[in-house]
Amino acid sequence: MAEDLIAELGPDPSLLLVDDDEAFVKRLAKAMEKRGFQPETANSVAAGRAIALTRPPAYAVVDLRLEDGNGLDVVEALRERRPDCRIVVLTGYGAIATAVAAVKIGATDYLSKPADANEVTNALLSRGEALPEPPENPMSADRVRWEHIQRVYEMCDRNVSETARRLSMHRRTLQRILAKRSPK
Repeated sequence: MAEDLIAELGPDPSLLLVDDDEAFVKRLAKAMEKRGFQPETANSVAAGRAIALTRPPAYAVVDLRLEDGNGLDVVEALRERRPDCRIVVLTGYGAIATAVAAVKIGATDYLSKPADANEVTNALLSRGEALPEPPENPMSADRVRWEHIQRVYEMCDRNVSETARRLSMHRRTLQRILAKRSPK
């Protein structure tokens, strides 16, 4: 199996891991190294961009929210320097709007934390021919509704009145929904 994985990686197994959770990124780097990747880690947008611009890797796993900014800035830098880079965006704040934004600017896939090394490897190496397996725990209808509202809210630059108009709902109702935590 390890030989198959190494063959799948191709001639360049370089991997950039960008995450501000030091313990997580160290564990992931070790696990990815065992799978044949050559990981390099960064714990900020600035460090991730510096590596992306000087030594662009073949693969990357980038956290969306970092202490010094947005991981999508690293994704853009990777796309500029190495268009063939396979990028997976990770986040603890899974929202459809950010997933769409990540994929639009060039991410290959989007995973919610906690993601294990197997999920990350599968996402990095998937080529899109086969449909992914259905999720073990799909979102509830309430959660899908909430995600849709969040996506429209983000598209409207967080303007409550414009979002309410586009969703054909009362502004105060929308404000109440936005003030609540996301449903499970």
